[in-house]
Amino acid sequence: MAGRTPIATKSSALIAMIADEDTITGFLLAGVGNVDLRRKTNYLIVDSKTTVKAIEDAFKDFTTKEDIAIVLISQYVANMIRFLVDSYNKPIPAILEIPSKDHPYDPSHDSVLSRVKYLFSAESVASDRR
Repeated sequence: MAGRTPIATKSSALIAMIADEDTITGFLLAGVGNVDLRRKTNYLIVDSKTTVKAIEDAFKDFTTKEDIAIVLISQYVANMIRFLVDSYNKPIPAILEIPSKDHPYDPSHDSVLSRVKYLFSAESVASDRR
């Protein structure tokens, strides 16, 4: 595949999370949590007191860290910073929108799903031309 830059791999990488308390707690119980030497965590618990600025800062922080491979974000939280999520276009860390207990998943708002649909529709148009 000429013209593509290789994706750097490491022996281990983290999953970051931006979600409500119940979702974060579930992932922490599964062993996904991490606290680094500077006492920074790999998650942000979003509640009614969390500002959009704090969510934006956490998203920017998680997407620029080299030790994070995946950012899980609740879809309702992603809707608060939709402009950032939609403009993010790097392969790593991958951004995955997940449902939460109180907010059902809506595929029409999922940026990854909309990109996949676009790519498949573009491929089908290109293959019809051959």
